[in-house]
Amino acid sequence: MSNLNYVLREPKKTTENPPLLILLHGYGSNEQDLFSFADELPDELLIVSAQAPLSMGAGSYAWYSINFDEINGKFSDLKQAKESIDKIAVFIDFIKNKYNTNPLKTFTLGFSQGAILSYSLSFFYPNKVQHILALSGYINTDLLPTTISKEITTNYYCSHGTVDQVLPVEWARNSKPFLDNLHLNNVYSEYPVGHGVAPQNFFSLKKWIEEQL
Repeated sequence: MSNLNYVLREPKKTTENPPLLILLHGYGSNEQDLFSFADELPDELLIVSAQAPLSMGAGSYAWYSINFDEINGKFSDLKQAKESIDKIAVFIDFIKNKYNTNPLKTFTLGFSQGAILSYSLSFFYPNKVQHILALSGYINTDLLPTTISKEITTNYYCSHGTVDQVLPVEWARNSKPFLDNLHLNNVYSEYPVGHGVAPQNFFSLKKWIEEQL
């Protein structure tokens, strides 16, 4: 049983074992954010948008805290982040079982903090998810297992804004060489926007999802 709240879009084309797409929002947002474009995504998908566990008040939630102090500057609570990765893993299994989804066609689409955790999830829980879409995030090397499995077959869609003022594009640019070094299939693209998803980025990720289906 999972304790994460979520909203759901049933497949518009009914199949016995639908492919599953899990949406993971960013810091300070909620489950309705990414869910706003669920209707634009392929009809055969069961789409589930999860709400992060940490309440920030006023309808805002986080997967882990981001703290500020004079010595360390801005830093992430990695213990909370790992706890959220574990919760997401349990949540994915819960949804797979409850809705009888296709175990070989599971996607996560994460934005910002959700993207960072999507990357980490794929390394801590090899092949639980076959397809990762990481938007406006990066691979946090402090949030990886000590040994990365050589059995991972997950593929990755990565995108970032060139003028992102929240997570510098330089951080995101490290993702492709990191994944290439592990011989993992990935595509990386940039768009002339800040910390958000450009329309052409959305059309690109939608096409990528369709190709994986």
